Amino acid sequence: MNENISAEENAAELLITRSVNAPRELVFKVCTEPEHLSRWWGPKGFDMHVSKLELRPGGVFHYSQRSPEGQVMWGKFVYREITAPERLLFTSAFSDEEGNTVRAPFSATWPLEILNDWQFFESDGKTTMTMRGTPVSPTDDELATFKNAKSMLQQGFAGTFQQLENYLFELTEGSR
Repeated sequence: MNENISAEENAAELLITRSVNAPRELVFKVCTEPEHLSRWWGPKGFDMHVSKLELRPGGVFHYSQRSPEGQVMWGKFVYREITAPERLLFTSAFSDEEGNTVRAPFSATWPLEILNDWQFFESDGKTTMTMRGTPVSPTDDELATFKNAKSMLQQGFAGTFQQLENYLFELTEGSR
């Protein structure tokens, strides 16, 4: 994924592949535009608010998510590479309301940043998304925490991507 990532970090890589019944251009659009992201990104039942989205290298997607119990968490992506509609390369992190990177609220040893490489492939009108996530310059404890959380992350992203699939169905079937 990246020549600056060690073999051990690469072994910690989270890999998720999901196919959706929608064209690649639409899938890329709903992954990069605030009015769409606010409809599906994040855990089920959470309210999503997009504070800022600058889709360009060096640009930031800054957002908050409110749990059903009222807890608010902030996060951000910093885009490194955008090749529409094929690829998004960005770091993700927890943040405060001002956009400063902060520790995850649930773990003192969660990696500060994750490098994400999302790729989009189309075949017969369906899109396969491949998402790879790897901690950026983690400590040994951060790397261990990330490795131990992989199954939890896969379950969480399965729910998020189910929301994406449902939203894409609304967009494509709702227009017929």
